[in-house]
Amino acid sequence: MSGPTKKKRKTDDFANTYNNSNVPHPTTASEQDDVRPGGTSTDQFVEGSIVRITLRNFLTYDYAVMTPGPNLNMLVGANGTGKSSIVCAICLGLAGKTTVMGRGDKVGLYVKRGCNKGSVKIELYKNGGNLVISREITVENNMSVWTLNGKHSGQKAVEEEVRALRIQVSNLCQFLPQEKVGEFAKMTKIELLEATEKSVGAPEMYQYHCELKNFRTKERDLENGLKEKASFLERAKQRNERNKVDMNRYYEKKKHLALIQTLERKKVWLEYNKIRTELEDVKKERDEAKGLFSSLKQAQAPILKKTQTIEKQLRPVEAQLQAKSADIKEASRKCKQKQDYLDRKHKEIDDIKQSLRLKQTEEEDRQKRLLNTRRLIDELRAELANVANQPDLVPQIEAVNAELRTIQEERANIDGEKDGLGRRRANTQAELRSLSKRLNDMNNMMNVKEETLRRRHKDTHSGIQWLRQNREMFTGNVHEPIMLVINVKDSRFAKYVENHIAFNDLRAFVFQRKDDMEKFNTEVRDRLNLRVNTISAPAESVSSRPPSQPLESLKRFGFFSYLREMFDAPDEVMSYLCQQYRVHDVPVGDNKTKSMIKRVIEEPNLRILYTSDERYQVKRSFYSNKISTSNSAINPSQYLNITVDAEEKSNVEKQLKACEVSLKEIDEQLKTLQQRASQLDHRDNELRAEKKRLSEMKGKKRQLEQKISTKEDSLKQMEQGSIDLKKAEAEINSKIAAVHAQKVDIASELVAQMKLKAALSMEKVYLALETVGLSAEKTKLEEDLRSSAAELRGLDQACSHLDQRKKVLTESLRCQMGKFREICNLTGGEDVINNLATSLSHLPNNVDEIDVMLNEERSRAECFTGLNENVVEEYNRSEQEIKSLEKEVTDKTSQLDVYRQNISEAKERWLNPLKQLVEIINEKFSDFFRSMQCVGEVDLHYENEEEYDKYGIRIRVKFHSSTQLHELTPHHQSGGERSVSTMLYLMALQELNRCPFRVVDEINQGMDPINERRVFDIVVRTACKQSTSQYFFITPKLLQNLQYGKEMVVLLVNNGPDILVSNEFDERAFIRRRGRFGAKPKA
Repeated sequence: MSGPTKKKRKTDDFANTYNNSNVPHPTTASEQDDVRPGGTSTDQFVEGSIVRITLRNFLTYDYAVMTPGPNLNMLVGANGTGKSSIVCAICLGLAGKTTVMGRGDKVGLYVKRGCNKGSVKIELYKNGGNLVISREITVENNMSVWTLNGKHSGQKAVEEEVRALRIQVSNLCQFLPQEKVGEFAKMTKIELLEATEKSVGAPEMYQYHCELKNFRTKERDLENGLKEKASFLERAKQRNERNKVDMNRYYEKKKHLALIQTLERKKVWLEYNKIRTELEDVKKERDEAKGLFSSLKQAQAPILKKTQTIEKQLRPVEAQLQAKSADIKEASRKCKQKQDYLDRKHKEIDDIKQSLRLKQTEEEDRQKRLLNTRRLIDELRAELANVANQPDLVPQIEAVNAELRTIQEERANIDGEKDGLGRRRANTQAELRSLSKRLNDMNNMMNVKEETLRRRHKDTHSGIQWLRQNREMFTGNVHEPIMLVINVKDSRFAKYVENHIAFNDLRAFVFQRKDDMEKFNTEVRDRLNLRVNTISAPAESVSSRPPSQPLESLKRFGFFSYLREMFDAPDEVMSYLCQQYRVHDVPVGDNKTKSMIKRVIEEPNLRILYTSDERYQVKRSFYSNKISTSNSAINPSQYLNITVDAEEKSNVEKQLKACEVSLKEIDEQLKTLQQRASQLDHRDNELRAEKKRLSEMKGKKRQLEQKISTKEDSLKQMEQGSIDLKKAEAEINSKIAAVHAQKVDIASELVAQMKLKAALSMEKVYLALETVGLSAEKTKLEEDLRSSAAELRGLDQACSHLDQRKKVLTESLRCQMGKFREICNLTGGEDVINNLATSLSHLPNNVDEIDVMLNEERSRAECFTGLNENVVEEYNRSEQEIKSLEKEVTDKTSQLDVYRQNISEAKERWLNPLKQLVEIINEKFSDFFRSMQCVGEVDLHYENEEEYDKYGIRIRVKFHSSTQLHELTPHHQSGGERSVSTMLYLMALQELNRCPFRVVDEINQGMDPINERRVFDIVVRTACKQSTSQYFFITPKLLQNLQYGKEMVVLLVNNGPDILVSNEFDERAFIRRRGRFGAKPKA
């Protein structure tokens, strides 16, 4: 057959087989042959194994047939001979996707160049009859024609047959093309687990895994739905509880309102009864008053006549009574005078007796003092005798005095230092309080400005708060709204600045960089939906730009400053204001400017100017040079009149910190001085106590002698000062007798005056009794007259008032009945009224009590505000909604329990076999690595046992004794190490025999010779076991002196212009030629 080569090729050939050792036993295979390489029969194949592959016009082949063995099949050939073409044929012939090979994506590209059609026919071993799958590929439209056992079929049917035989050409654990060798290490743990499940797991293992993932996804959805419903139910219950409270309050209010209506009816009825009772009482009282008035008028005449007679008798008696009263008063005065004289004499006698008692007491005290003094003198003399032999203590006292003087000097120095520090501390504290107050005042003024902005524009204030929390997001300077960062130097100038800058700019944030401004707008405007203004400062600062003309040239018009000099601001803000509002070129003047305004506006370069209370805008025509002006009043400042000097605030803060540091240092010094002073005071007290003790011991003898002398002198004086009590008592008695004689004379005169007074008093009593009798009678008669007259007037008025009261009550009674009928909606007669009144009898019959109850019920009813019938409807509607939600929650809970039960069952079906499977793989994988003097492990990896989509197989390897186990990744291990790990993992799967065959293409290319030999030995031992599935190992070269198994088949792939077609290959001739070269073939 011809093949695609640079030179002309007639045939490609493969199918040479080596058995047992290096001695060849060639066998020729054809499409119809039943003889297997090495003499094996088809009964040794695993169901699904490849029995024969036939290629026509496929890639490099015109026509070729390959008959692999049931165990290890090694395809050996130089690069470019067509080994990988066989791998492609297996993939495409078994309905695999072109993406599996990593080559062309269209099947037409796999047809031999220059041919319109190509075909692949694969015969698979199957109990009851082999399955032959044929695929004919057309280049023109990339179409494929499928046949199964010679019958036309569709790709779906082929895929079903392949799947039934557990063939998975898309699974890297079963089918590893050359272009995909490197991707095995790139597989995630999750992908590796799925590939392993499909390759060697039980048929239902991957299905259970998928079910678990689906169950878990649905479980999450159910849990989220349940949480959402439960949360909504809880909110609905809470809302309904509030509605229930409102409903109960509504019914409570209705109850109170009904009681109020009943109480109002009762009150009206009680008022009606009260008026009716009062009317009957008024009628009765009026009749009684009229009868009494007539009786009183007749009884007044005799009383008036008798009163006049008594007045005539009373006048002379009253004159005599007044004379007697004057005489009694004079006699009483004289009696009092004599009594006072007598009292003074009594006092004089008491004083004389008291002087005698004092002398007696004084003598008794003198005798006691004499006795005590003599006893004390004796005691002092005895003590003096005891201290006669005392040593000299002067040196000790002088030493103590010297130390005391030293301590006092040091203590004085410390006190001086403390006083100085105390004055410094007081001054520092005063300065600290003053600075704190100044700083607090400044901060308060800034807070006032910010609060003013918050009230005017809340979104801007919210933007400020966000900026303060996220300032680190920005690269350049970002300034808060202009009205907060500019500081007017004098509050009088605030109105000019505020009238000149638009409020939208006053509340705008200023950015040094435009990208910062865009980031701010994205976060604050777009995401937070806040209406804020932003400004980008000029790229180059113009904050120091000079005015168009110096201020000196404008002072003659009364201009005293440009607007820029009236306030401070950060450089970016000032630069923007100079560029946008030209604050550096807007002069401000006073009243003089206003008076000269006609001359001022003629000045060149003046566009905007301010006088004391007006703003002028000057426009000059470009064509005629005519001037037009507009002026407006300056509004008072609202935002900028609160000024804070930023430099002064910074200085205050620095001074405040310096004061705090100084105060702390002073306190430390004071504490040290106080500790030293305490030590000195303690020592001073000890020395003074010692000095006192020594001084007392030294001066005790002298003190005792002085005390004895003093006491003896006192004793002599006391002995000389004795008193003669008998003589004193005689003198006192004589004085008392003289005083008693005087008392007798005074008492006689007093008795005479008292008798005179008694006689006059008796006469006055008789006259008084007579006067009292007449006056009483007169008074009684006058009182009778007055009372009767007043009673008559009262009765007359009462009668008139009662008549008027009767009319008013009659009208009130009629109105009250109408009111009662109206409030009770009565239309019937007296019976209806009486029945209603009876129904109200359970309520109090006192209007005050009714008023109290009414006020109480009205107060209670007023507490139930904002309630109507909708509350009841809302409550009932919510109740139905809650019942529906509770049913939904119950249903979802049951559904979730069912899913959890399903998950538990599926997990048990899946996880336990999976763990056993991974353990077997790990055991074989570890054994393979151990045989290579390396370490390898395979484990089931997961972070959360319930997250089934996160389960994976982790491969960890260690090729050097000095390293640790590392996970197999595309980057950590070398290419050869990855190839060895991949190959050994696939060999660990080989003995599990779940898939009918495996294909590994050129995986040994990156291995060093030692590892390649070790891996080859493992592959031969493992793949040549009777219990394993078919294995295709493709390699361009083999090491020398390898160990081969009897069960393996070596298929040599050659190409070139002189290669014979396989069915023309003469095996006997080949053996004869080999014999001539000295090799003896074994039987």
